[in-house]
Amino acid sequence: MKGVNRTKLIFLQSTLNHKQGGHGFNASFSILLSHHHYRRWLVAILSFFAFASLLALLLNASNARGVGTHAYYISDSSVSLPAGDGEKQLPAVVFDALLEYAASSNTSEKMEEEDMRAVAGVIRRRAPCNLLVFGIGHETPLWRALNHGGRTVFVGESEYLVGRAEGLNPGLEAFDVAFITTVRETPELLATARRQRRGECRPVQNLLYSDCRLAVNDLPNQLYGVEWDVILVDGPQGNAPETPGRAASIFTAAVMARSVPGGHVDVLVHDYDREVERVSSGEFLCPENLTGGTPHLAHFLLRTGAPTDKFCRNNKTRRGPWHPPTAGTTAGS
Repeated sequence: MKGVNRTKLIFLQSTLNHKQGGHGFNASFSILLSHHHYRRWLVAILSFFAFASLLALLLNASNARGVGTHAYYISDSSVSLPAGDGEKQLPAVVFDALLEYAASSNTSEKMEEEDMRAVAGVIRRRAPCNLLVFGIGHETPLWRALNHGGRTVFVGESEYLVGRAEGLNPGLEAFDVAFITTVRETPELLATARRQRRGECRPVQNLLYSDCRLAVNDLPNQLYGVEWDVILVDGPQGNAPETPGRAASIFTAAVMARSVPGGHVDVLVHDYDREVERVSSGEFLCPENLTGGTPHLAHFLLRTGAPTDKFCRNNKTRRGPWHPPTAGTTAGS
């Protein structure tokens, strides 16, 4: 027993003499703080708490806005929507902070805030998932980050755009496509697709071997076998008669979505207020599948069990004059 007591006494005395120098605990703590190394740790800790406080303010501002302040609507609240794996999703605090930062960015090239939040809402529900995005732009790193743990693939309309995006976002999975359509040709393209609805432009097919002019079939082969959960159509450009337009992207998204066995695929179409996007969506994604959106964004939910010989239950030929965008139009992309 005496040996044990002696050991404790020696240990305590050694510690006190070494760290405190006989001046007590407060003197020791002051010496530690005065050391440069510990000051750096103190600054790091204070910086962390400052960041946490700022993040909390951002989240409170986001929550204060509420869903009702954005023009996002759901046409059928009773529809049962699939959800992603909650355990693998990006933490909600990080998700909200990324979205808030992107929405507050001061650039004319970004989506309207309500559109961005509507897309993010779908990704939040499905992530981590297989996300296919037609278009490369300001939101590219945001969509990729929000789908943390999933696979996000981007389709651009030029090698330059894809190369630039890859340079800014290392590891980005993006591919360029040479679209062979133009906005000016849209009425002819849609009329041909109607005539070939049971042939080359049928709704269920292997796009790799399709001769339909609206089929995007020069992507890497393995992408056509992916079971996509969400497809966002935000490209290519469609703001002038000579630009490619999005009829081909919408047709391809519709075929890809219908090729998913036993699935529910969310298809989002941006710039839905423009005629090409609205008419093409009505032709291939169908009004009966429209579940929500904003004035500039349409949200379609394509389910299994749809007819394989036609896109919509009621394929009516579009009537009325065609009004493509005029040269020099700058709204949208």
